Amino acid sequence: MKFKEYYNKECAKLLSQKIKLIFSDFNDKDFIKFIDKNVPNKEFSERLDIFVKAFELYLGNNYEQNINIFEKILGPELEQETGMFSEGWWLWPVGRYVEKHCLENVKFSLGFIEKITKRFTGEFAIRPLLANKTKETLKTMLKWSKDGNVHVRRLSSEGVRIALPWSKKLYNAVENFKEYKTILTNLKNDKSKFVQKSVGNNLNDLYKEFPEKANDIIEEWKKDDPTKETLWIINHGLRSNRKK
Repeated sequence: MKFKEYYNKECAKLLSQKIKLIFSDFNDKDFIKFIDKNVPNKEFSERLDIFVKAFELYLGNNYEQNINIFEKILGPELEQETGMFSEGWWLWPVGRYVEKHCLENVKFSLGFIEKITKRFTGEFAIRPLLANKTKETLKTMLKWSKDGNVHVRRLSSEGVRIALPWSKKLYNAVENFKEYKTILTNLKNDKSKFVQKSVGNNLNDLYKEFPEKANDIIEEWKKDDPTKETLWIINHGLRSNRKK
């Protein structure tokens, strides 16, 4: 099965069962029918948007109320670094809903994104906030870069990447270079390979667009008695540059 095909009638049933337990007035039958009618022959992002439309139709327009419902269906946090797209795959439509509506309440959205990223990922939902509420969002992401949860720390890096896969390029974080650099520096000695890869990918993106900024970060790190983790991140971040 192609990954896009997971977002079908069966996914709608799974989500509706969870929602119905929290919100008894939820019209689960029409929710499932709407998705089953509209997802055939649609591509991945189109399928996610159909789920978002279904949420809007059958949950209503109260963003905070809907997020409170979603928060109650999240389930347990991931116990390991992996599992975002295997155990947490069913949460992608919820993440898409937040991505579409997050600007309705920035503080509320940031709080929920921190929760969902411990089960799935918040790297896509955070992008509109970075684009439109840059300072406020970066302030929160700086805190996340020191969080005890590996998924939250990883989000602080992955979310500020210029060229996040499956997402439009975003330069707002790099344009606030002091905060951007501090986030990566807070993570340069992280023991988690999951986090290290994200920071290295950040540097790799940065090198392609602003090599002088990437060099600024790397040279400063090299002067600070770099750990094996920092050296691995630097090496990973320079891979595209080496190919040239």
